[in-house]
Amino acid sequence: MSCDRECSVVHSYFDGELSVAQISEFKRHLGRCLDCIDELAALNTVRDSLRRARLYEPAPASLRGKIRAHLHMIAPTTRRSLCFAWRGLAVAAGLVLVVLMLWRVIPDVRKEEDYQAEFASGIVDAHLRSLLPAQLTNMNATDPRTVKSWFEGKIKFVFPVRNFADNGFTLQGGRVDIVQGRTVAALVYRGNQQLFNVFIWQTGESDGPPRTGSRQGYQWIDWRKDKLGFCAVSDPAAADLKRLQRFLTDM
Repeated sequence: MSCDRECSVVHSYFDGELSVAQISEFKRHLGRCLDCIDELAALNTVRDSLRRARLYEPAPASLRGKIRAHLHMIAPTTRRSLCFAWRGLAVAAGLVLVVLMLWRVIPDVRKEEDYQAEFASGIVDAHLRSLLPAQLTNMNATDPRTVKSWFEGKIKFVFPVRNFADNGFTLQGGRVDIVQGRTVAALVYRGNQQLFNVFIWQTGESDGPPRTGSRQGYQWIDWRKDKLGFCAVSDPAAADLKRLQRFLTDM
């Protein structure tokens, strides 16, 4: 990094170890530092790669031959004992497999609920941070072209920007934010005397129907479109969020 900030500060921010005041200061710094934005994106890439990596080494085919040769050298009585032992282990393994399958099938709903809870927590926390003084936007503009050009070079993906003032949602500006360790773009809209944060990030997920939820009195709705993830959050009625989501989907 060529940034004058210590690398430990970036890592502490990424790990959620900074205080609220430090987070606010660092977020202001992110608005003008491409080095720190790139470092955060790299950290997120490493974490995702480790999650997807298969960290094991397959046994060589020669090992099977060695084991078989060794078994043929064992006395028949010993082989029968081993056979019974292996059968017992096979039965036990079968029971364990059944338990694991049940454990994986039954908690599917629970996993979805856990994901929703974790996702909602990160989104709502980011929304609440944005409501702190001077945290809502890194730049203020109602012109979509101005907002879109400001994001160029600050994030590594392209997304559409629209002003829906004629439909009741006026573009206020944008900022670069961090949600669950992921660098995201955030568009800010105002409608019906309320503020709406729309978080946007790059994803490999396919397009899908929107999901909705609420946390701490705040409503959110998220969806995927054209390899981008979107999530709008605010505290008005869910109907307003759905209206904004429809406008954003039609961009």
